[in-house]
Amino acid sequence: MTLTSTPSQQWEEQLWKAVSAGDEQAATRAVFGAIEDGMGADGVLIDLIAAVQRKVGLEWAANRLTVAQEHAATAINERAIAALSHHYAGHTATERGRIAVACVDGEWHGLPARLLSEVLKLRGWQVDYLGAQVPPAHLITHIHQTGPALVALSSSIPTRLPTAHATITAIQATGTPVLVGGAAFGPHGQYARLLGADAWAPDARGAADRLEQGQLPLPAAAHQPIDDLPHLADQEYTMVARTRTRLVRTVMGTLEDRFPAMRDYSDDQRERTGEDIAHIVDFLATALYLGDPELFTDFIVWTAGILTARNVPAHSLIPALAILGKELKDFPRATTTLHQAAGRLTEAGSVTAPDTRKTV
Repeated sequence: MTLTSTPSQQWEEQLWKAVSAGDEQAATRAVFGAIEDGMGADGVLIDLIAAVQRKVGLEWAANRLTVAQEHAATAINERAIAALSHHYAGHTATERGRIAVACVDGEWHGLPARLLSEVLKLRGWQVDYLGAQVPPAHLITHIHQTGPALVALSSSIPTRLPTAHATITAIQATGTPVLVGGAAFGPHGQYARLLGADAWAPDARGAADRLEQGQLPLPAAAHQPIDDLPHLADQEYTMVARTRTRLVRTVMGTLEDRFPAMRDYSDDQRERTGEDIAHIVDFLATALYLGDPELFTDFIVWTAGILTARNVPAHSLIPALAILGKELKDFPRATTTLHQAAGRLTEAGSVTAPDTRKTV
């Protein structure tokens, strides 16, 4: 029995072939070919371009695309969105009000927010797309100057959630409701609720559909982040975040003794290892901020997969976690989180995890 692909799958295959080859013209042809085939602009943005962009990320994670190839593919998708936007610019009326769409400060993945902006334009909204890495002060100034009905805030990287939280509360203090979206907020929006956002949507279509139901209610009285997360009073997040540089330096300085293979690393490999350690500390701090050890454990398991795809032994993570455990022995939530992550790695493989809750 021969399985045939659907028209949408065929267009997805064409667009993937184009972006992975760096062929911008072929990508644009695929996008407009799908339009002519009846896919609809919404569908092209969400079911075609967004689907291919997800594949770009997966192929990078599997080490089948270099960073340069991933960036080039993303740039081509962005230009395809721009071409589609220009095509429809004169055919959509702005009759529903004004929305500001922005990425959290430090969030450089701007494509999801751009997709949302274009879908909202197609639905009749006037959209101010502010782009990636928008500082909160500038966003608040924009709100005061333009008075949008709401702000849509996007973040793909969980480590930006503490900044997102501060931004959400600052926006709400202006009396403006906040809709959030992006992978950072969790697959079911659990972190959106935790951080007090007024609404969450899993994707651009979900966000547009939510706004079809009516305007978001005005936010409650102004409050501080600690009002949402009272566990922050123990200062564990603050201390880990403030000592980030020292923690990374300590792990790098000690890891060679625990993982002898590192002695043969090139300068480039050492630099990459330092970046990995920095990400580990950042995710640990974020897990402490949210009060969710599972966020850190999931990241460590994901990192183990990335290292394996790059022919780096995943068990090299175990001594790194142990060193952090020693440095943070006076922080019970941190050491419990590290121990849980080491245990998950042990369950997933054949390595023996030291007890990171004790001084080593």
